[in-house]
Amino acid sequence: MAFYRTQHELYCGVDLHARRMYTCVIDSNGRTVFHKNLNCTPQDLEAALEPFRDRDIVLAVESTFNWYWLADACDELNIPFVLGHAYGMRSIHGGKTKNDKQDSLKIAQLLRGGNLPVAWAYPKAMRSQRDLCRRRCYFTRQRAELQAHVRSSCLQYNVAAPSGQLRYATHQEGLAEAFPTQASQLTIETDIAMINALTTQISRLEKTLVQMAQFDDAGMFYRLKAVPGIGDILALVILYEIGDLKRFRRAGDFLSYARLVPGQHSSAGKNYGSPGRKQGNPQLKWAFSEAVALLLRDSPATKAAFAKMEKRHGRGKALSILAARLGRAVYLVLKRGDIFSEREFLRLPDDARVDVPKPRRRRKAASKATQTSATGNA
Repeated sequence: MAFYRTQHELYCGVDLHARRMYTCVIDSNGRTVFHKNLNCTPQDLEAALEPFRDRDIVLAVESTFNWYWLADACDELNIPFVLGHAYGMRSIHGGKTKNDKQDSLKIAQLLRGGNLPVAWAYPKAMRSQRDLCRRRCYFTRQRAELQAHVRSSCLQYNVAAPSGQLRYATHQEGLAEAFPTQASQLTIETDIAMINALTTQISRLEKTLVQMAQFDDAGMFYRLKAVPGIGDILALVILYEIGDLKRFRRAGDFLSYARLVPGQHSSAGKNYGSPGRKQGNPQLKWAFSEAVALLLRDSPATKAAFAKMEKRHGRGKALSILAARLGRAVYLVLKRGDIFSEREFLRLPDDARVDVPKPRRRRKAASKATQTSATGNA
């Protein structure tokens, strides 16, 4: 975990809430020069810090849900902004007495002492795109829950469940009418209507996000898509969750941030397990896990390597090892600008044969139904 070490003349700690923010300013000697509860508006912040504008001041806030506007306000005022790591700060400044006034003072003191654990403040340029990509993933999970409910209802009423994806119209025809009661039919009709509405919005978001990615960083987007197992959606997630690759000095830092490697606690020569598995970026963890599953589907060489790992470590650990290797390979591809090498990814000798996986062509169920009906009419 990194800490903010830069020295300044004044240090401002803000305990930020939805409508109010306790603001504390201390000098380099630790003396409090300003300590008030303000409204959460850029105007109030500017008025409070106006007496210190001509001095070297830095502002820090804990990583809460609403830090975006405060970071933008500091950028307009030319004040350095530091985002504190919420989990790390909680483990450092916990005390017997806790309130907003003390919290703002403790944040300023941690900042002054070089003990403030920092999180990465996502730049304004692509911040909304990342949030839109996360929202798209949320909608897909909601759609999957609705599809699972329809299938479980089919099992409850002993109704034949559709063989394909419910987001296609051909697999929805006559499904609600097969249920015995009016209430159960209305339940299925409502689920199908929600699935169709979500499918429309998800398709719209995906198209818009691809266009945005081609504008924001087309080179990174297409290098990610060139990696086997990574398509449009996973490339979007990885691109916008990484943001700036330069913030990771080494591949190990990137793997730790992506939750692809465990931590380790040890003392006096004894290991105490690997807690902290949930520290990091869950979206990147999901993206690389999905990419490994798709790579195993299409790559014979990866399947063979995975079979050996599974025999030695078990299925779960073997998948984690492959995900970590893929994460390292993606980091090196993006950093060096190279092309993905499956031989290097699997650590195979130079004379080993590697079959390049071919991307599968997806055919929609609707087109299949059209062909079937045309054949029947003929």
